[in-house]
Amino acid sequence: MRWLDHRDAMPAPLRGAIIALGNFDGFHRGHQAVAGEAIRWARAEGRPAIVATFDPHPVRFFKPDVPPFRLTTLEQRHELYLAAGAAAMLVFHFDTDLAGTSADDFASGILLDHLGAHGVVTGEDFTYGRGAAGDVAHLRSYADRLQVRTTGAVMDDGAPVSSSRIRAALRAGDPQEAARLLTRPFAIRGIVEHGDKRGRTIGYPTANLALESYLRPAYGIYAVTGRILATGQLLRGAANLGVRPQFEPPKELLEPHFFDFTGDLYGQEIEVAFHHFLRAEARFDTLEQLTQQMERDCAKARRLLSGVAQ
Repeated sequence: MRWLDHRDAMPAPLRGAIIALGNFDGFHRGHQAVAGEAIRWARAEGRPAIVATFDPHPVRFFKPDVPPFRLTTLEQRHELYLAAGAAAMLVFHFDTDLAGTSADDFASGILLDHLGAHGVVTGEDFTYGRGAAGDVAHLRSYADRLQVRTTGAVMDDGAPVSSSRIRAALRAGDPQEAARLLTRPFAIRGIVEHGDKRGRTIGYPTANLALESYLRPAYGIYAVTGRILATGQLLRGAANLGVRPQFEPPKELLEPHFFDFTGDLYGQEIEVAFHHFLRAEARFDTLEQLTQQMERDCAKARRLLSGVAQ
């Protein structure tokens, strides 16, 4: 599957595509409905299907100081779009030029002329162009050259499935609700770093990951699974997400301890998926109390993860 940049020429075999148009960060149930419609339409007409996204997120461009909120990296989205059946991921590089593009220039100049889109599928509330002046009605004004389909919001418990709901669930320490709306566990991917190795000294070695631009779920201890990207090996474990109040100085990290694993993960890329929230971070009076609690945490995580395929 190709990874396309909107500033580059569209490869000839991908011109005439059906494009699922949106940000699709979390690629949750609502996003999957839009992409699914584009893929079905493309297959019915023998056309390629492309799923679009924006990077950086427009909110990050206009408000660079907002706290991290991403649910996926571009690499994760690429894999998710491929699994859904798309032929390519199109990344709209959101910079000053794109932010200043008029709605007409975006629809006519970029979608039609530059990218050669035959049709687009998007949510009914999608907006684009300078000042968010473009909307679905504006897209449909190009009906002689561009076919447009929309999908309504996917409803769940009387409210739309949205990235905001998923972020709220994660911040509240409810990864199971987030997974239900995403159709998969929320997962953080990164390169394992060298740390201070305190976990190793107390019998619980951890793989340290920086959180980078990911949303920060509630700080605490989680039952997690891990995947080593190079080999596909799956692991079960318990992870601390937070600032490690037991140790100084505070440092924000994701620190999974994987059960029954003795290999070396330093420098490897892994993905850690959040399944259950066990407890909030806490500071203990002694290291013995900490290790006793960690033993209980790991035992609980083992029980909760016993049905997860490995």
